[in-house]
Amino acid sequence: NWLNGQTDQFEAIQKFRFAVPPQSTVPDIAVVKCDRLPQDNGPLNGSPDWLIEICSPGQSTLDLQAKILHCLRHETQLAWLIDFERQQVWVWAGAELPEIFVGEDALPMLEGFPVLTVAQVMAMTGRS
Repeated sequence: NWLNGQTDQFEAIQKFRFAVPPQSTVPDIAVVKCDRLPQDNGPLNGSPDWLIEICSPGQSTLDLQAKILHCLRHETQLAWLIDFERQQVWVWAGAELPEIFVGEDALPMLEGFPVLTVAQVMAMTGRS
């Protein structure tokens, strides 16, 4: 909800299906330019502009990273992997290697979004 309140250029959607051949991907949160959204309720063809995955206790980070890497190879610009247990966010931006952000580190955002820190992300979810 916070993301949707920041810009009218993008829409943040939970559990929205993307057709990224040969897979069909359903990230925890996908942020997509509004002009790319399908008019019907079908899946979006292509990757989200920004992909956010949340690591649940006991969930394999390798599976989440595989999903992220697949989308990055298919035009996703930014990806976050939020790890509440370690209070950190792994960030992939384009073809760059991932960086790990903690505490008051400012997280990379897509254009049009204000600065957000790891601590703010953790506080928004009540998991700080």
